[in-house]
Amino acid sequence: MQTTIHRSSGAPVPRSARPVRRVRGIRAALVAAAGATALALTGCASTEPIELGADAVVVDVRTPAEYAAGHLEGAVNVDLTSGELAAEIPALDAEGDYVVYCKSGNRSAQATALMEGAGLDVTDAGSMQQAADATGLSIVQ
Repeated sequence: MQTTIHRSSGAPVPRSARPVRRVRGIRAALVAAAGATALALTGCASTEPIELGADAVVVDVRTPAEYAAGHLEGAVNVDLTSGELAAEIPALDAEGDYVVYCKSGNRSAQATALMEGAGLDVTDAGSMQQAADATGLSIVQ
């Protein structure tokens, strides 16, 4: 069965004569835009070396299971997704320096925004590997 559409004159137009839509091109553009957005999110982290002062606190905002699988030496685990970080912010030292990291840099960016919104001095170190590279801290299990 061939589906047809009608022109305003009422004459049927075979399906094969209809203009071809460039859906593939649109899909490719959307995929490229999504990829660029993901790169921009992970690109928000500092790529410069991070000096850790004596009072600096390194915060891993991943889940406890992710933390247990490996984390930066001396880092404390405060899970962002569970709401634990939001609950802990009022108790954090307002004079302290904080360095935050996660798996890819997405959660660390979210945590940094929350903490900065509360007036804290925070450095987004991005992913665990980026944080290790920038701080010189070892990844331990």
